[in-house]
Amino acid sequence: MKLTRFSDIGLRVLMYLARESRSPSVTVAEVASQFDVPHNHLVKVVGMLARIGWIDAVRGRNGGISLAASPDTLHIGSVLRVLEGDDEAIDCEGIGCRLSGDCRLRNALKLGVDAFYNAMDEYTLADIVTGNTGEHIVRMHRNFLMDRAAVV
Repeated sequence: MKLTRFSDIGLRVLMYLARESRSPSVTVAEVASQFDVPHNHLVKVVGMLARIGWIDAVRGRNGGISLAASPDTLHIGSVLRVLEGDDEAIDCEGIGCRLSGDCRLRNALKLGVDAFYNAMDEYTLADIVTGNTGEHIVRMHRNFLMDRAAVV
């Protein structure tokens, strides 16, 4: 299963904020530069994460984004279900497949997708930002702040 770029960015934003939701606020511009993501695309992802209630987003000069949900309660499978949507892996009716009445592929793919999401539900956001990953995020944020201070 391949995730959409939207979901990939959404997970990275949540990971970054899980470790770096301190002052000064993390900005969309910071996250965009850290992950080399187009600013406009990131705004769409952040908007959705804010509507869902997983992050807080404040506009303006002193604004920024921060994690609104506890990393211990955000299960990766649940996050991906929302970001990816509930679409089936294959749309038998939409393509007018002549095998749809006798084909077992649709069910096999559904079982596979369900197994993937169930496996991802074993991990929380807190789980995936521990250890080296979390320390790397902390260093990324610290370096960003030092670089920004050097420019000013």
